[in-house]
Amino acid sequence: MSIRIVLADDHAIVRHGLSRAIQQEDDMEVVGQASDGHSTVELARELQPDIVVMDISMPDLNGIEATREIQREAPGVRVIALSMHSAKRYVTEMFRAGASGYLLKDCDFDELARAMRTVADGKTYVSPSISNVVVEDLMRTEEKIEPTAFSLLTQREREVLQLLAEGRTTKQIALRLHISPKTVEAHRLRVMNKLEIDNVAQLTKYAIQEGLTSSEP
Repeated sequence: MSIRIVLADDHAIVRHGLSRAIQQEDDMEVVGQASDGHSTVELARELQPDIVVMDISMPDLNGIEATREIQREAPGVRVIALSMHSAKRYVTEMFRAGASGYLLKDCDFDELARAMRTVADGKTYVSPSISNVVVEDLMRTEEKIEPTAFSLLTQREREVLQLLAEGRTTKQIALRLHISPKTVEAHRLRVMNKLEIDNVAQLTKYAIQEGLTSSEP
């Protein structure tokens, strides 16, 4: 029985290349593709694939938040991060969100295929290229943990921050999240107070640093 896979990446050419490579494998099939976090969550819920190969930097809802929602709404679906980010904050937060694997985008396809088979078998896969990050994080559990957007802000506040950083207006954010403009403003003020940031430019810089959104326009 084939491993059913959903590809989530905001670059169509990446999805196309991965899809072509995966379809060459006898025991795998691509059953869906998504270009943003919300669509990924919807596909995971509707299709119930075995695996979602997830980019982190995606519009509207980043891969970390999307992974968290998938684990809540479709807990049988396993997520493998395929990202350009090797920094500890990205790796750590993806695994905290419920990911079962993490690889960098410069890996060989053979490694990705091996990771998908490993995760489909109920195991966890960590690419050797970032394994030191995971080990260091485990060894530092007793040290003071540096606060991040994921520890300082609520999920709704992170969603508002990402959309603000992506240039959405208060009205657009309200429509996207199905809340009132006044509620959006309240969340924005709380975010600014918690982060001690008083302008959108610095909020955008912070959101990029924390992996909530990409630096791309």
